[in-house]
Amino acid sequence: MIDADDLIALVRNYNPKTNEPLLRGAYAYAQRMHEGQTRHSGEPYFTHPVAVAAILTEQRLDDATIATALLHDTIEDTKGTYSEIARLFGTDVAELVDGVTKLTNLELSSRESKQAENFRKLLMAMSKDLRVILVKLADRLHNMRTIRHMPAEKQAKKAHETMDIYAPLAGRMGMQWMREELEDLSFRVLNPEARNSIMRRFLTLQKETGDAIPRISDDIEAVLDRHGLKADVFGRAKKPFSIWRKMQEKELSFSRLSDIYGFRVLTATEDDCYRVLGAIHQRWRAVPGRFKDYISQPKSNGYRSIHTTVSGRDGKRVEVQIRTRQMHDVAESGVAAHWSYRDGVRSENPFAVDPAKWLEGLTERFENAEDNDEFLEHVKLEMYSDQVFCFTPKGDVVQLPKGATPIDFAYMIHTRIGHSCVGAKVDGLRVPLWTRLKNGQSIEIITAEGQTPQASWIDIVVTGRAKAAIRRMLREEDRERFIKLGRELARLAFEQVGKKATDKALDTAARAIGLKNGAEMLARIGSAELSARSVVARIYPELARQSDTTDVEARRAVIGLPAGAETRRAQCCQPVPGERIVGITYLGRGPIVHAIDCPSLAAFDDSPERWIDLHWTEGRHAAIHNVTVDVTLSNQKGVLGRICTLIGEQNANISDLHFIDRKPDYFRLLIDVDVRNAEHLHAVMMAVELDSDVASLQRFRSLDRRP
Repeated sequence: MIDADDLIALVRNYNPKTNEPLLRGAYAYAQRMHEGQTRHSGEPYFTHPVAVAAILTEQRLDDATIATALLHDTIEDTKGTYSEIARLFGTDVAELVDGVTKLTNLELSSRESKQAENFRKLLMAMSKDLRVILVKLADRLHNMRTIRHMPAEKQAKKAHETMDIYAPLAGRMGMQWMREELEDLSFRVLNPEARNSIMRRFLTLQKETGDAIPRISDDIEAVLDRHGLKADVFGRAKKPFSIWRKMQEKELSFSRLSDIYGFRVLTATEDDCYRVLGAIHQRWRAVPGRFKDYISQPKSNGYRSIHTTVSGRDGKRVEVQIRTRQMHDVAESGVAAHWSYRDGVRSENPFAVDPAKWLEGLTERFENAEDNDEFLEHVKLEMYSDQVFCFTPKGDVVQLPKGATPIDFAYMIHTRIGHSCVGAKVDGLRVPLWTRLKNGQSIEIITAEGQTPQASWIDIVVTGRAKAAIRRMLREEDRERFIKLGRELARLAFEQVGKKATDKALDTAARAIGLKNGAEMLARIGSAELSARSVVARIYPELARQSDTTDVEARRAVIGLPAGAETRRAQCCQPVPGERIVGITYLGRGPIVHAIDCPSLAAFDDSPERWIDLHWTEGRHAAIHNVTVDVTLSNQKGVLGRICTLIGEQNANISDLHFIDRKPDYFRLLIDVDVRNAEHLHAVMMAVELDSDVASLQRFRSLDRRP
């Protein structure tokens, strides 16, 4: 454990004018208060607050924050009181300790309304003094570093909480290093097999190719030397969770993933950043679509850097970040730069955005959220996403989260424009409304009088602002339709447990989940904001658990069809239970069910009257939903048989095999698999992809197979 002298020495390294009596007093007081307490590891409990304080010294934080770290558990876990801390160490420290104590009491891992309510309080506490969250993040980081000593159940709970809330929050606060470490520590707990698999593949890759980082670093330095540029080059392998997330997002196996190494080039001036970029792009070919200039367009948390990806040695992709050393300080410290000290003087970094103003604006935008759950969804969408910058036809810049659509753009301009949006042009070309916008594009929104939002927009937009506006409008205009559909969904859900969805039962269920009446609950069920099964589970938990083992009848798999109508699954997207669906009507036959993100739906963009809201019946579906997967395998003896066995072990049936490419070293084929739902399909694909002889695996979708 670090003693008081060593801790003060750490502070003196960046703040020679430190208030030594304050830190010594806080150290002695906390040590006395925690005397006799131990951690799960058996160590004295006081080792924890000292470790938290040490983490904060790495960020060069002020004396009040270091003292708060030492004292942060005294009010919660000892006889220490707010008034006593205020008397001994001042009101500033007492307020910070009290703020951290309140955050500690929040049950952020709850999956119900309590989580949303407490997260709202968390943001309110942060908006008063962001040093509170800096202490809390350091506290969580140390707890995650020592989590192996906790019981398994608590480890999982803390890891989920960290992955859902604290890791993204650290990233949004600009502390990317902390986000990556928190994610990786959580990943180690939640999915150790996947993490170990990636680590093993890393070791295998290093044995085959050697350590690529020094070689690539030398290549970059040689290029800079030839251009007379002075800069520091640092390389690193990406964290296991970062690689795992990219594998999931891009549906690629490890062997097909190219940019697993990242490099940073630190320069003296902003002009040098662009000179370095030019030198790198002259030497190596840039990968299209992988260039971002956050120097000219900083992120909203103050982050500035140039990101580019180039094809390096052997065609391998290499990600390079170029920034000045001053920008790097902000990128590493994030909002902590506002309280950091150098040589006893607080350093106000000119590149950082005032986090208090950002938080104030964030909370103001959602102060009209109708309930805590809605608030949580909106804030997480806004706070945890990267940014893209688009232009209005007049040249004004509009900031949007990564993945935003023209509908998000329209609502960002004005709610009225969003409601009346019927189309959009990107750089002068007409595009579907679900097109994902990219940096630098010019967006023109086409509106029409009398147009209103469609229910399918909820799954298309990504901003909390757009989702809130659409839901409010849908609730107002389509309330009766949603109530009718919600009543049917509720009736079926109640019937599955042998009960009737009477008005009294619905009102009772509504009160149990915090809604004013049964009609409001039915409207939310009908608009897919609430699950009918979760309502039944709230008032009949034992019966709901029993019904989970009952198969859904095939003829009743889809809810929301016109009376007497039968339906078919679209072969272009092959939707399965668990995925959001929509129906397209055809004259003289039943509607065709499409996944909400099916590219074929673009053909019906101008025919909204043919769209109908559909839902999968909740419950256990039979494994009769055919899905085609595209697999590339090593052409080795016994590989195909092993893959078929892996699919069978997941209780999935193979209904067809079709070879589409054969080569001496590999072959590619389409496999038709019968699954129950999206979760079952994911399990099948995961089992196959983990095989070392599988080069690639993805779900096969084709416009050529439209109904």
